Amino acid sequence: MGNAATAHRTFVSYIDRTREFYGAQGYENPYRWAHFSEVPFARLPKPLSECRVGLVTTASVFHDRPPQDGVLRGSKQVWSGPTDSPPERLYTDDLAWDKEATHTDDVDSFLPIRPLEALEAQGRIGSVAARFHGVPTDYSQRRTIEQDAPEVLSRCHEDGVDVALLIPL
Repeated sequence: MGNAATAHRTFVSYIDRTREFYGAQGYENPYRWAHFSEVPFARLPKPLSECRVGLVTTASVFHDRPPQDGVLRGSKQVWSGPTDSPPERLYTDDLAWDKEATHTDDVDSFLPIRPLEALEAQGRIGSVAARFHGVPTDYSQRRTIEQDAPEVLSRCHEDGVDVALLIPL
């Protein structure tokens, strides 16, 4: 019994795993994590109990059947979906996460629409936005800053979002 407890890992170093993954893909330079001197966070404009909450995930749309040519188009673009009928599944297999230690079968763990609706019913948040948004990871800091982030911000403004919950996968 003691051996099983001592053989279990207590953590996964995603930084090291990502560096190793990129090295195994043949990239000459190690992955550089994004970092910023200043971050665009702000205080809430009103109490959380009055705020509309938006969700942003890095998962992609799941296709039950790939197109006839087998190429999934548009899967690396910002996309949106309705929160009143959340997806039962999202595509996560293309992302770097420890697929041996965990799974992404529980959509609520990385797109918590139902838990947020429960908080809304309790009066802890004002409301859940009508849409959630997806920003599939493509590992381009420039694209994230220049294209994807402004698009998500625009969509959140359209939805009247006061605060966004960003859920990386």
